[in-house]
Amino acid sequence: MASWFPLALELGGSLAAVLGLAWTASRLQLGGDVRIRSEDAARELAEEAICGFDAVDVALDRAGIGALLRDGSGRVLLIRRHGARFAARLLDSHAGVRLDRSFLSVETSDSRFGVVTLDLGAQAQKWAGSFRRLVG
Repeated sequence: MASWFPLALELGGSLAAVLGLAWTASRLQLGGDVRIRSEDAARELAEEAICGFDAVDVALDRAGIGALLRDGSGRVLLIRRHGARFAARLLDSHAGVRLDRSFLSVETSDSRFGVVTLDLGAQAQKWAGSFRRLVG
């Protein structure tokens, strides 16, 4: 056999393995660019996080990495991207809220959740002011 044949066989095997891994990742829906693309999507995430959370007001981050939702009783839910999924926490205080122009940074009482900075555009000031109603 030619001396190039083992090299070609190794290259072909490596290519097949990479394509097989890519196919498996796509079938398992791993990775990808996960974003909140609409208010309806944010409402669905809120309902998944807290059963019965019926949002009456929604603010989406411009990049789609997070959202703030308020229900009829005044509870505020913060949703943020966590890897290829989303995590949510109810806010119980306005102490960790900082406004910087159109950016709103929110810190929850759960230190593991971290500080989330959302680009809310013109809605940032309205939401920052509304947090004063939170008890805490």
